[in-house]
Amino acid sequence: MRVEQFGHKFLRLGFACLLMGGIMIFTAGCGKKHRKNTANGVFEATEIIVSSESNGKMLSFDIQEGQTYEAGTLLGCIDTFQTYLQIKQLESSISATLARRPNMPSQMRVLEDKLATLNKEERRVQNLLKADAASTKQLEDLQAEINITKSQLAAQKSALSIQDQSILEEVEAMRFQLQQLEHAMENCKIKAPITGTIINKYIETNELAYAGKPLFKIADITNMFIKVYVTEDMLASIKLNQDVLVHLDSYSQESEKSKKDKKTDGITYNGKVTWISPKAEFTPKMIQTKEERTNLVYAVKVNFLNDGSAKIGMPGDVEFK
Repeated sequence: MRVEQFGHKFLRLGFACLLMGGIMIFTAGCGKKHRKNTANGVFEATEIIVSSESNGKMLSFDIQEGQTYEAGTLLGCIDTFQTYLQIKQLESSISATLARRPNMPSQMRVLEDKLATLNKEERRVQNLLKADAASTKQLEDLQAEINITKSQLAAQKSALSIQDQSILEEVEAMRFQLQQLEHAMENCKIKAPITGTIINKYIETNELAYAGKPLFKIADITNMFIKVYVTEDMLASIKLNQDVLVHLDSYSQESEKSKKDKKTDGITYNGKVTWISPKAEFTPKMIQTKEERTNLVYAVKVNFLNDGSAKIGMPGDVEFK
């Protein structure tokens, strides 16, 4: 009798455990969020490595990693003294060359005055010839001299024009050199190419910079994107400029006493599909399982506006509507 009672109790206990386990599994399954048509990836941003375009000592470079700067903000300056001296020297050369330009009006005035006098004399001789007070030879000789003077005037004008044009072309070449130096001077000013946050700083004040040396890396962490990989069956429902949801799983820390992380519902962004790969590729190795890594997938890029919560390299999910 006791054995039979013990057996009934054991059966009731086993049934209760089985029922409790089923409830727990059902509860866990219901509690876990399941999103359809999702793909995962990591958050990325447009990153620019700014390198030096000049050689010289870094006079100032007081940027801070993690600090955000507006596009065009002056971040530092490379020594420009040698370039400044070259600019001043070239400006003096331009002034000296322009001073050699011929003064065409003054140099041609002698022949122009001579020609004006000969023309007056020609009219006087013509009047005398009408009154039979001069000979035809006098008029012909005077006209010949007028023609010679006109030829001399034209030749001098042409020579002076050629000389003046040559000097102007020489000055123009020097002005191009001056623009190059001014551009080199401007390149010594280190400015933020975009509005973004400094990710890395590669040089300090008073260090030597040279052309091609990386100075800092800046990233636009406001307009971020995530690249995910989708299978062929999902690709048919994905289009360019399609609105999607970008999910970021966030963690909130509890009190200092517990020092345990607690998972929250996460953050969701409104995203837009901006690029779809035109060809298939094997799943990248960052995908967890070996079976998934052997599948052919298509890369999809989704842009979204970040509120500061998403960080470069964080994992995220894209839910296609």
